[in-house]
Amino acid sequence: MTDSPTLSLAKDLISRQSVTPEDAGCQDVMIERLKKLGFEIEVMVFDDTTNFWARRGNAAPLFAFAGHTDVVPPGDLAQWHTPPFEATVIDDYLHGRGAADMKGSLACMVVAVERFIKNNPNHQGSIAFLITSDEEGPFINGTTRVVDTLTARNELIDMCIVGEPSSTHHIGDVIKNGRRGSITGDLKVKGTQGHVAYPHLANNPVHKAMPALTELVETVWDNGNEFFPPTSFQIPNLHSGTGAANVIPGEFNVQFNFRFSTEITSEQIQNKVQSILDAHGLEYEIDWSLSGQPFLTDSGNLLEAVVKAVDEVNHKSPELLTTGGTSDGRFIAKMGAQVVELGPVNATIHKINECVSIPDLEKLTDMYEKTLENLLG
Repeated sequence: MTDSPTLSLAKDLISRQSVTPEDAGCQDVMIERLKKLGFEIEVMVFDDTTNFWARRGNAAPLFAFAGHTDVVPPGDLAQWHTPPFEATVIDDYLHGRGAADMKGSLACMVVAVERFIKNNPNHQGSIAFLITSDEEGPFINGTTRVVDTLTARNELIDMCIVGEPSSTHHIGDVIKNGRRGSITGDLKVKGTQGHVAYPHLANNPVHKAMPALTELVETVWDNGNEFFPPTSFQIPNLHSGTGAANVIPGEFNVQFNFRFSTEITSEQIQNKVQSILDAHGLEYEIDWSLSGQPFLTDSGNLLEAVVKAVDEVNHKSPELLTTGGTSDGRFIAKMGAQVVELGPVNATIHKINECVSIPDLEKLTDMYEKTLENLLG
């Protein structure tokens, strides 16, 4: 049986070894298809990252699909049922690295736009694609750089669907209509190294820091709201000492991360952390890294159109959630855009034997096309 257009394109994209920040020709495949539809293409290469911006039309509103062609490394090849970069169909599932995150979504986007334009050659507004090869990496030269470029020339996205795998049990059961912010602190607490048998001649920074860390763990940062859970504080990394059992360390390094809601700002978090550290009399240095501010789309034409499209396909309305990590949607939201994430089931993303349901891909294509119909038809 002949593959559907969505399945055929998804297979082609998966077959390309586009491990971050490599694109491996994926964007060329998409660009070729979009050029035939009348899209103006702008390739933006920043250092090691390839991006492209494609736009059809000049009128408002400007609706964009956003996504990434890069994937995480496949890991131990011996554990894969099939080669990770040879797209393989097994029992109605498409297997391969990127099948769910997010080459399947990219295929759905392109085919949905092809079908929509065929039926609506003179559609309202404008349609765009913002595609990067640096979402799974350090996210320095990808979407954020494209957004900066567009913003500088006042070409602002009004509405955007990011194709991240948002679904939990079946396609479209969850739409991510926002994401929490993320900020990391790298703390160095200073002490005085010495012999463990002579603690009075040393100053153990681990002992000094523990009460402050306990207070940080026990602090209620906020209570969240109807869209966001309370802000969380977690310590993923600790390091101190020389490795010798008889040496009091001279410094203690602690890394912690906040996933925060719209009830608190990154500045408030930093100020409160530093006030707690100061109150405990610590001598310290701290470096902050802000990965992204929280964003939320709680109303608007985009959310209405996507919810309606999902309901038309599934005959059931999706749940709106803001859980999970960050996404490139945080950069696009800075433009003032309405942003939602709608994509495949996320059960196998970044795992060995990543796969996606083929019927889900067909439904997702329908959802994307119906969203376009609802917004620009």
